[in-house]
Amino acid sequence: MKRDEVHIEKPKYLPITKKAIIFDSGPIISFAMNGMTGTFRELKKIFRGKFIMTREVKNEVIDTPLQIKRFELEALKIKQLLDDKVFELPDSVDVKDSEIEKIDQEFLNTANSTFGSNGKDIHILDHGESSCLALSRILNEKGIKNLIAIDERTTRLLVEKPDNLREMFEERFHTKIAINTEKVKMFGNFKIIRSPELAYVAYKNNLLDIKDGKTVLDAVLYSMKFKGASISGEEIEQIKSLG
Repeated sequence: MKRDEVHIEKPKYLPITKKAIIFDSGPIISFAMNGMTGTFRELKKIFRGKFIMTREVKNEVIDTPLQIKRFELEALKIKQLLDDKVFELPDSVDVKDSEIEKIDQEFLNTANSTFGSNGKDIHILDHGESSCLALSRILNEKGIKNLIAIDERTTRLLVEKPDNLREMFEERFHTKIAINTEKVKMFGNFKIIRSPELAYVAYKNNLLDIKDGKTVLDAVLYSMKFKGASISGEEIEQIKSLG
């Protein structure tokens, strides 16, 4: 074969990332309310993977808040992160919204019929959380390692400690709660990270604007707690003890 006859065909698609963090609305809002949206840019650099939000989460943190004057500024800051591709939508990893919607509804129906009392089911998930679970399952099937950043307590307990969730409901409703152990199995293969843990990663990598040792870590963690992140004072002290 002559030299000028050699033809190397370029790949049609560039390889997609092999890891991602899927963001529910809670951690994004927590960072935004604490004036830390810019920290996502720095976290993305050290993570070297995708930061993804589903369209359901985009609606919760951008589309709807943009129509409310009280939340408009934070929504604009988050939108800028999406425009700059710090956050991306599922199509960035070749996942269609229709794929997510189908599994999303499956998770929603299952979770919201897993716990009950006196013949009535207990509502656990909404579309934001269930869409994150759906995307995580799809990415797992694609061989893309992923975490779900989520602060919502009931979803985390459903994934990590369903018996603790049942006990929490019993304390809340003052009655015995039934749990469908077969349905619970659907939620056992997800990995969760919370906004305070992301803040700790930022602190350890000197990504926070204020450099004041553990004082700034204490301030950030408690600020997140008081602005909606589901974390106890004991858990904060455990994070701080990591050094």
